Amino acid sequence: MNDPTGPAPPTGSGSPNRQELYPIREVARLTGINPVTLRAWERRYGLIRPTRTESGHRLYSLADIEAIRSIQAWTQRGVPVSKVGDILERSSAGSPGPVGQQSANHEWSEWQVQIRHATSGFDEAALERIYGQVFATWPTHLAFNEILLPVWQDLSRRHHEFGGTSEWLFLDGFLRARVLQRLLLARPQTANRVLLAAVPTHCHELELLVAGLLLTGDSLAVGVLAMGQPLEELGLVCERTRPQGLVLYSNHPGASDLPRQLTRLAMILDCPLALAGEAAELSRDSFAGTPIACLGRVGPGLQNRLQRFLAGQLDT
Repeated sequence: MNDPTGPAPPTGSGSPNRQELYPIREVARLTGINPVTLRAWERRYGLIRPTRTESGHRLYSLADIEAIRSIQAWTQRGVPVSKVGDILERSSAGSPGPVGQQSANHEWSEWQVQIRHATSGFDEAALERIYGQVFATWPTHLAFNEILLPVWQDLSRRHHEFGGTSEWLFLDGFLRARVLQRLLLARPQTANRVLLAAVPTHCHELELLVAGLLLTGDSLAVGVLAMGQPLEELGLVCERTRPQGLVLYSNHPGASDLPRQLTRLAMILDCPLALAGEAAELSRDSFAGTPIACLGRVGPGLQNRLQRFLAGQLDT
């Protein structure tokens, strides 16, 4: 027998009183999560616990719907659904913002403290162990964006302190080697290929490599060009390698001449051109009306935006 389609009062003895409850079809409509997934989150992972009527129909409270939206937000950020329960459990009842955010921030901070400690001691074995544990716990984009890169960025701002440069170089060299290894392992055997290059002086090599790793997909290989690649020679490189597209990476949104430079470059390319990084996110209006597509910051949706761009479905 199907669940009813409109809000219904509970009849089971364990149901809360004076509370509007919603059947599974209505919850699916409100959240965009299909009933099969909602049942899996309940049965397999215990993430939600709807009330049951005497006839066995599921009824969801507003608190249940809020929890579902929080679960959805975490999975959209790339957190495996099997790990969402731990985040929700560790969340304090009165925490501000999305459910679990405060708990996740606390855990990320704890990882950062461990990384700083291993780095300050130039302890590669300890850093290797922590690095492995981080990636066993968190998806790739969160491991880099919320844990590893914040420590790396903090150290890069401490060059004026005695030992700061040495610590940054130690962590930078460690991470670049590991990201290069991951890039080689992640690269699929496919003819579909995109080139990724840095806008000169607009980023560090590690940032470029991480972007390449997050752009790589099951059916798309990303070739990361070396730092220092001249913009004026990219037409030659693309002519000889014939990629599906070229992505430039920049973390300097304040470069006023960048739209003009890239528009000129797009005119000599025989493949579409896109921009990724902070410049693509914060200077999006500057590229309006140009042939350059803005993919935005490096994050969980970057690969999807690249696929849409190559399919001609992303507005320039």
